[in-house]
Amino acid sequence: MQITFLGHAAFYVKSEGLSGLIDPFLSGNPKAAWTADSAKDVNYIFLTHGHGDHLGDTVAIAKRTGATVITNFELAAYLERQGVATHAMHIGGRTTFPFGRVKLTPAWHGSGIAHGDTVLYGGTPAGFLLELEGRKLYHAGDTGLTMEMQLLGDEGIDVALLPIGGNYVMDVEDAARAVGLLRPKITVPMHYDTFPLISADPEHFASLLRGKTEVRILDPGEALTL
Repeated sequence: MQITFLGHAAFYVKSEGLSGLIDPFLSGNPKAAWTADSAKDVNYIFLTHGHGDHLGDTVAIAKRTGATVITNFELAAYLERQGVATHAMHIGGRTTFPFGRVKLTPAWHGSGIAHGDTVLYGGTPAGFLLELEGRKLYHAGDTGLTMEMQLLGDEGIDVALLPIGGNYVMDVEDAARAVGLLRPKITVPMHYDTFPLISADPEHFASLLRGKTEVRILDPGEALTL
């Protein structure tokens, strides 16, 4: 399994049967390692919520590649109206796909979809727990620190992708506390330094977690291979 950081909260996950994008905010992302046109080998897109810096290029990529978008029910309904193939789920639901199992996890955030001069209801924001090739990958989505993470820790997480940028999501200190609840083998910080409002120091984050988890700080375009 290979996990490539694309900038912000976007990742490309390659494993047996899966060429998956998570939250493909590429166009307009100053840290993006790919353009939307670079995403060619994609069969699934995992969408945590409806904000523009996560919804991103989902519609364009899904239409071009034929990828199925896995997301919450309300976002799936919105995307279906855009001509996108979807698989709707909700918090706590777990489903088996040809590539492995997917569970939607709680995320404390919002999910409004900017649509012209209004904001549409985007359902409940979520994270994803992906079971791929016998390993478990957790993408927290946009979230604050939550006690539900203690339950997720019992799942046996191999890799956790956690936001650290503060303001809209956990800051460095709360993300470090989240690691204590989740107990992942490897932790990758995300959702920081894309814009000044979410500036954070990943080295400080790593220093808080010595002896608790292996922190891998990935540059956009860099991959973690398991």
